[in-house]
Amino acid sequence: MNYKELVREAIKLLDEYEPDKQCVDTFMEDSAKTLANRPSAEQIFITDTVYGCIAHQKLLDVVINVFYNQKGKYFLKADRNQFVVVSYLAMFHLEDLGLEQFSIIIKSLDCSKMYKFLSFLFNVTNLTTWIHAEWSQIYDATYVESKWIVPMLRWQPEVEGLLEYLEKKTTKGSQPKKFPKKSTEPQEFDLTKPKPRSLPAPELIPQQEKPKPVPASTHKAPKEQQVLEDVKQKNHLKSQKVLYEANTQQFRCANPEKSEKTKSIMSQIQQNRKSKLQFDSVYSSGTPATHKTNTLPIRLNTTAILREGALYNRQMEEELEHLMQGTNEPSAFLQWQKEMKEKDLQEELVQLERRRLEGKISHEEALLARQRVLELNQHKALLKKEETAQLMRRYAEKRLREEKEMKELVQLVADGHKNSKAAKVKLQEIKKRIVKEVSEQSQELLRQALEEAQAELSRKFELIRQIRAIESVPHLSQKFVDDTETGGHELLCEMSLAELRERLARLKEEEQQEQEKRRQRILEEKQSREQLLIEQLDAITACRTAAGQATAQKQEEKKLRLKLQEAVSMDERVVALQRTLGMKQQERQKRKETEKAKSKLNEQMAVQNVKSYSHEKQVLEKEHWLQLEQALEKQVQREASKKNTSGLTQGIAT
Repeated sequence: MNYKELVREAIKLLDEYEPDKQCVDTFMEDSAKTLANRPSAEQIFITDTVYGCIAHQKLLDVVINVFYNQKGKYFLKADRNQFVVVSYLAMFHLEDLGLEQFSIIIKSLDCSKMYKFLSFLFNVTNLTTWIHAEWSQIYDATYVESKWIVPMLRWQPEVEGLLEYLEKKTTKGSQPKKFPKKSTEPQEFDLTKPKPRSLPAPELIPQQEKPKPVPASTHKAPKEQQVLEDVKQKNHLKSQKVLYEANTQQFRCANPEKSEKTKSIMSQIQQNRKSKLQFDSVYSSGTPATHKTNTLPIRLNTTAILREGALYNRQMEEELEHLMQGTNEPSAFLQWQKEMKEKDLQEELVQLERRRLEGKISHEEALLARQRVLELNQHKALLKKEETAQLMRRYAEKRLREEKEMKELVQLVADGHKNSKAAKVKLQEIKKRIVKEVSEQSQELLRQALEEAQAELSRKFELIRQIRAIESVPHLSQKFVDDTETGGHELLCEMSLAELRERLARLKEEEQQEQEKRRQRILEEKQSREQLLIEQLDAITACRTAAGQATAQKQEEKKLRLKLQEAVSMDERVVALQRTLGMKQQERQKRKETEKAKSKLNEQMAVQNVKSYSHEKQVLEKEHWLQLEQALEKQVQREASKKNTSGLTQGIAT
């Protein structure tokens, strides 16, 4: 798989996601439609990445918000989803991808941005301090450490090589690039193109004589058909009216309107409630008391009682823990509590893993169902295309046959124009024969129409006579309805009126029993809560009395201490000791002052010594440099004398 394109596609989908306007599931379905052309593995990777970024948004926002505040102040907000995808892959899929694929993904993005973000994300101090603390507020601390902190710290040394590569790339990218020189490219000659050949002229079609127009009676429908349509329309309106009456006149057992008895009871209850209201009465609190006392007890509500009881219980537990600190081994209760917590945590983790796997399985099943639907649609489209192709083939063959027949007909007409006289005589004979046949046929049709009209009239008279006979018979106005019989509509859920009433009665009884159970449970809960509050109040009063006694005892002890201190302060030995203490303090103060003065003198002497030493050092350096210069001059003179002597010896030798 090409992970670079997949990551860019995931970033693009995250840019399109709007959490205020779109739901996560609908957005994932729409994105799956857009990714239908890709293979299944790529679709799964992109959808998992996008869904994971949305699901763990709180966890990822902790890192990215701090990154923007500290190191990403000059980055655009449009790059936020890019950092979200990279951090999600580093936290959840780094072990699945491997360092090689992860580095390919990082190198395909902006190197400078990725270098800053990865150096911030894989910083050991950030991971172990504030990132661990912030993530622990969202998830459990042990789960955060084992799931994300430890794996990222394990991958940190290997990511250092990728960070060095990104740093080199950013430094190289800052240098100016040398653009190659443009070379001249030859172009083709602009020659005139030859004109296309003209099409040959079409063959002339011989003109025909205008035929006689078709009579208007051939295209008109008969009157009987119009009469039948009117009858159908009337019957349809009558059936609609009957249906409306049946819908409006419903069963009385399912009538939602309240009876007159319930309405009268409701109005009586409302009047009683209104009579109890006294909006116009004058309320007075009475004359204020002359001597106000603060001895009234403060009334605590339920939350205050429970909060204070929990505080006293916590204090008692802390005192018990302080008393039990002498033993080295924990108690059996603490061990049991620890084991139960570990067991609950293990069960919770198992449930979370099961839910995650079930979600993935349902997601896979949805993808498979979608693929099946797409394959079925493609198969239907192929069948439709084959049918249309076959119809087009038939239509083309039919057009070819018609054109061939028209050409033959035109040829026959052209040949007929040549011997027009014989053709006219022959045509007149044919017309006479046709007129004779048409007249015979029309007479036969008229005779048949008369017979049909007479039969229709007799049938109508018979119907009218039957209707009048039926109307003359008296009909019973009362209808005998059997409650145990069904309507006979042949439905699975069909039931009789008696069965419906019995079921409604049973449902009412079940609802009343459920309401009674609920009331009983509420009463029991209320009584248990009141008992708990009473016990808490008793414990609070006991603790308060104990605390008051303790404070009174402490105050008495304080008073005794003050009296003892006053008695001790008046003792002669104490006064003498206080005097000696003051003398010692004065002596210490004097010694401090003398030491300060001595330190100042020593500093001044040290400054003078430093100045003298620096002066001596400068003098010695000057002398050293003079000696070096003299030695260099002597060496240069020696080399010049050696060169002169060598030149003289060579001149003598020549």
